[in-house]
Amino acid sequence: MSHMPVFTYKATDLDLTQVEGDTVADTPRQARDQLRDRGLNVYEMVLQGVTSSSNLAGFQNLRMLTPFRGRKLVGGARLVEIIRELATLLGVGMTVTDALDTIVRQHRGWMRMELMQLKDKVAAGSSLADAMRQLPGVFDAVTIHMTEVGESAGTLDQVLNELATYKERVAQLRGKISSALIYPAIVFTTGIGVAIFLMSYVVPNLLQSLIESGHKLPTVTRIVKGASDLLIHRWWLLLGIVGFVVFLGLAIHTTHRGKRAIHGMLLRLPLLGELIRKQAVVRIAFVTSTLMRSGIPFERAIAIAQQSTSNLILREALDACEKAVLAGRDIGAALEHTRAFSPTVVQVFALGQQSGRLEEMLDCLAVDYDRQVTTAAARFTAVLEPILILLLATIVGTVAFATILPILEVGNVL
Repeated sequence: MSHMPVFTYKATDLDLTQVEGDTVADTPRQARDQLRDRGLNVYEMVLQGVTSSSNLAGFQNLRMLTPFRGRKLVGGARLVEIIRELATLLGVGMTVTDALDTIVRQHRGWMRMELMQLKDKVAAGSSLADAMRQLPGVFDAVTIHMTEVGESAGTLDQVLNELATYKERVAQLRGKISSALIYPAIVFTTGIGVAIFLMSYVVPNLLQSLIESGHKLPTVTRIVKGASDLLIHRWWLLLGIVGFVVFLGLAIHTTHRGKRAIHGMLLRLPLLGELIRKQAVVRIAFVTSTLMRSGIPFERAIAIAQQSTSNLILREALDACEKAVLAGRDIGAALEHTRAFSPTVVQVFALGQQSGRLEEMLDCLAVDYDRQVTTAAARFTAVLEPILILLLATIVGTVAFATILPILEVGNVL
């Protein structure tokens, strides 16, 4: 004898009061429709039972956020393009199925196959967000959650436009940081290459005749010669040490404690740490303001905003803030207690809550910190470039001095 699935849900009613309970339905889509007809805005739903073991695969935990490693996320620029097109088509009155069918015809390769699966799932009765969840790893968590918000609020086209804008901002921020690091990376790579060339070719050839003649080499020359011999004759040992360090770093990063320690260290780095923190604040502020404008309560919005940053320290701080607010504390006090955000960020959240203009003030914070990220990236580059150039000059100068000094001494003796 089969039983209908039971879904446990959390929702808010018309007065934004939290409601929890269970409902029985054939599909997640039907369960959401039933709750929406009762005036409830569902923000969390978990499957508790299924009709039979053969149908188990058809129902998935709706809170699943971890991407499946066998598939790849849609690329940033391509995802923005798809979201913009979908928002435009929905805005002119097309259904989600027809809009997806139109978009499918514009793509080729694996992307076309993924979009076709998405369209088929929607045509079979799934919501767009649920269909995205059934393609694990193709769409990121923020995209899925904001799509779900737009469907629940009936403003899917507007939310998708906001989502595309957010994605563009994220891409711009990433581009600013990448651009800031290109020149220092080139200088660093060149310096390593020059050092290896000098130590493996120039130094042995210049010093060989002096060593054969029996002249005593200066201390700095002996040190450089020892480093050169190590590079030439023990290169496999150096390579093994580098490989071990890389392996150890990756192993530490796979553990929660190790990743948390690394992320905390990154936030404490001069200039770069502040750059990472402000970049995360831009994402968090933009996602939170967009969701709240769509009618989502702050507690749920900040829970979704956690997925916009990969830094564990900041994610845990937002999670602690969410729990504190649910327990009745003010937003500003909850954020300040985490000690993960600057006083400016805390004050913006606190004043926004007091004035009832939190969405507007978060938008202003995102714009202001976006400018500061640009400035910080330029400052980071300005500091890093001369440091790397000085390091390169020191390496080359030391090698040159170590090879020229014994030649000069021999000339003086003669």
